[in-house]
Amino acid sequence: MRVAFVGKGGSGKTTLSALFSRHLARSGAPVVAIDGDINQHLAYALGLDEDEPFAAPPLSARTGEIKDHLRGTNPRIASRDSMVKTTPPGRGSRLLRLLGDDEIHAHHVQEVGGVALMVTGAFGESDLGVACYHSKLGAVELYLNHLVDGPGEYVVVDMTAGADAFASGLFTRFDMTFLVVEPTRKSVSVYRQYRDHAAEFGVPVAVVGNKVTGEDDLAFLREHVGEDLVAHCEQSSFVRAHEQGRYAGELESHNTRTLDRLRATVDARPKDWTAFQRHAVEFHLRNATAWANKATGQDLAAQVDPDFRHGPAALAAFA
Repeated sequence: MRVAFVGKGGSGKTTLSALFSRHLARSGAPVVAIDGDINQHLAYALGLDEDEPFAAPPLSARTGEIKDHLRGTNPRIASRDSMVKTTPPGRGSRLLRLLGDDEIHAHHVQEVGGVALMVTGAFGESDLGVACYHSKLGAVELYLNHLVDGPGEYVVVDMTAGADAFASGLFTRFDMTFLVVEPTRKSVSVYRQYRDHAAEFGVPVAVVGNKVTGEDDLAFLREHVGEDLVAHCEQSSFVRAHEQGRYAGELESHNTRTLDRLRATVDARPKDWTAFQRHAVEFHLRNATAWANKATGQDLAAQVDPDFRHGPAALAAFA
């Protein structure tokens, strides 16, 4: 199952992404965490020392090689230059197993705090005025488009802050999106933006309250979020100690139960490969019309394989 954590900047989505990823990994579940935020902090939230660089290359540094690997023998994709971030898989495409024996996982995964982590890559000075951060996220979208994750397997993505996460089709690549909401009016306003965008495409969104200090905060969230609120985290001395470089103790029992509820919420979602591929094709055609046909000099609608059916059967067929 694919899980995204989104929310207003400073809401705690990176912290919750890290806590949830570690919670899954400690249970023995296969999990890959991906830092898809413009501020690349997930590795440090997972426990990497602030003075230690993340050693594995970012996904955005090898987008061309990733495209070559994923297009496989698909006759509809002539070259890496004609493959854009929304290009959906088809017959002949190389599909991925979570943490499988492939060059993407081999090159880009580094274990941090017991979690297999990949990073998108920072937005550097050379990108200023030239590219938007969504160009960095293209490799993540291609990875998720070609991944066949099985029951009890998880991908956890820390997304960009604010409603900017809905600026591309990437938001349709998840089985569940957790919106981290603080008990403030500004955070609730971001929730409403997310809710309305997600509802347009039938994308499930659930709210995790964060930094709750008492019944007044909880009542505020219930009033403004309603049934979308599935769980909440209380102010955590464990998290604060971790942020200060002190790693003693365990996460508070209430917050641990919250992580259990988040997992149960994810596990209760049915896997809908048909909808997943339909959204992939829809956004690819949108991008083709908006910019990609002009950029590549090709009609990228021809990349859509109408007879391709995503999911475990397609993975078995390719193997």
